Amino acid sequence: MTSSDPKPEIRLQGIGVSPGIAVGPAERLGKTLEEPENLAITKSEVDEEKDRFSRALAVTREQIVALQDEIEAHEGDSHSAIFDTHLLILEDSAVINEVLRLTEIRLISIEWAYYSVIKRYIDSLRKIADPYLRERAIDIEDVAKRILRNLRIEAGEDSESRPLLPATRVLLAHDFTPSDTVGLDRTRVLGFATEIGSPTSHTAIMARSLNIPAVVALHEVPEAFTSGDTVLIDGFHGLVVINPTAETIAEHETILEREKSVLIDLEALKDAETRTADGRKITLSANIEFIEELGGVTERGAEGIGLYRTEFFYLAKKELRSEENQTANYRQVAEATAPHGVIIRTIDVGGDKLRPELFENPEPNPFLGWRGIRLSLDEVEEFRLQLRAILRASAFGKVRIMFPFISTLEELQGARVQLEIAKEELNAKRIAYDENIEIGAMIEIPSAVMIADHLAHEVDFFSIGTNDLVQYTTAVDRVNDRVAHLYQPYHPAVIAMIRETIEAAHRNGIWCGICGEVASDILMAPIWVGLGVDELSVGAPQLLRARRALSRLDSTVCREMTEQLRHCGTSAAVRARSFEIASAAYPELLL
Repeated sequence: MTSSDPKPEIRLQGIGVSPGIAVGPAERLGKTLEEPENLAITKSEVDEEKDRFSRALAVTREQIVALQDEIEAHEGDSHSAIFDTHLLILEDSAVINEVLRLTEIRLISIEWAYYSVIKRYIDSLRKIADPYLRERAIDIEDVAKRILRNLRIEAGEDSESRPLLPATRVLLAHDFTPSDTVGLDRTRVLGFATEIGSPTSHTAIMARSLNIPAVVALHEVPEAFTSGDTVLIDGFHGLVVINPTAETIAEHETILEREKSVLIDLEALKDAETRTADGRKITLSANIEFIEELGGVTERGAEGIGLYRTEFFYLAKKELRSEENQTANYRQVAEATAPHGVIIRTIDVGGDKLRPELFENPEPNPFLGWRGIRLSLDEVEEFRLQLRAILRASAFGKVRIMFPFISTLEELQGARVQLEIAKEELNAKRIAYDENIEIGAMIEIPSAVMIADHLAHEVDFFSIGTNDLVQYTTAVDRVNDRVAHLYQPYHPAVIAMIRETIEAAHRNGIWCGICGEVASDILMAPIWVGLGVDELSVGAPQLLRARRALSRLDSTVCREMTEQLRHCGTSAAVRARSFEIASAAYPELLL
């Protein structure tokens, strides 16, 4: 190929996290955390290095608070709360003390000491299978990048001013930190794509709030790409096209116009009740991980929160996960979601993450380890603290409690015992709570499916966690690229597990919902309707699409289809049956 020949079109598939389409010249940004030079110091320089570190921490805190104030002024305090996490990371005494100790003992510069400590934390998190914990690495990296830059500025090795982009650009990077995202000049940034990330990351949330088309999880941008190449970002479908042809650009212009029309139509459903075409009621709620997501949920007409993940508190310093702080947080969510309410899931992270100072010793496979209800029943004081906070919040709105990672009847009964003790502790202090608070169990392990009739006697509802259920049923690590293709939500065995769970719930007079990622997949909506699910809890961006899809489906037709699925032996066959109904009912949603 000569220099005058057009460059070939390259298509990269990722995950769309913020809708929209952008086309323009691209700028490739470097890695977020640069390794400093490993410099030795003398004993006489130790105190000055420590002072430099203290000053850098103070400046960094001022910058984070300023960013928080800026985003609060423009977007509201729900979005600015992202930076509360950064302040927690900045003030982590375990990290600070280790950095100071290394500088003094090894006689190394404060930059190298800090980099060595924080890099170990980041690398440990990125090796963990749990996607929630992996995503927290970018928050630590964001703060670390800022501290190291402030140390360089003080040493005269960097400038305080940020270079402006020369013109409007599409940005490509390994990842964007939340600070990077907030700092984007919306007038100069058309869209962005990253090699890593997920829909639940802080960066993805910020991209949606700023209405910047974004795609994450591209894995790797080809080396052939150079800054200045034309790049197309398709946030609807998670597609990035480097050097798009005129035909590709025209095709996506058509998609954008069609999508705008669909979005206008969907807005009319914001306040509508969710019913199938033949009138069957299905509750459509939302999943959230951070309180800053509440705005997007209520704006799209969610019928409550079907899954509130509470792991954030257990990655914070112990004093910040106090009963008072948790109560205030849960109360805010309960009041914001009235009259529908919220299902609060108790902690579901590996035990090695219960305290920030244990970051360096992760379990090799937390998916099969000490997590969920297993952790809670071993750490009963922490467990009851959380239960008391949830109970106290129930005095201010409709709150339900859900226990994760149940594999045995004894675990569920043990959780109920701790809940009763928590109630007695509140009674002794005459603190109000909903005495009839509903209890649920997450069904995400095959053993729980097989004893679902027994579990149903202990709870008021089931919620199927499909992410883990698919993984455990198919024996696939979904973050292992070599076997990721075997992670199949349409697998006949997975569908059979979900069918049995729903039927067991209904046999015992309780309701059953689905809160995993596949609940948001409108291509699977005919299956959920046919199996008789009572609730779907989806990501906020998918709420209105899901409501439209459900409103076009006839439950009788879907039920007949799911009976036919009993005879399907492959994922492809299951998908084909569901697609046949979905494509006929809502083709405009399946762009």
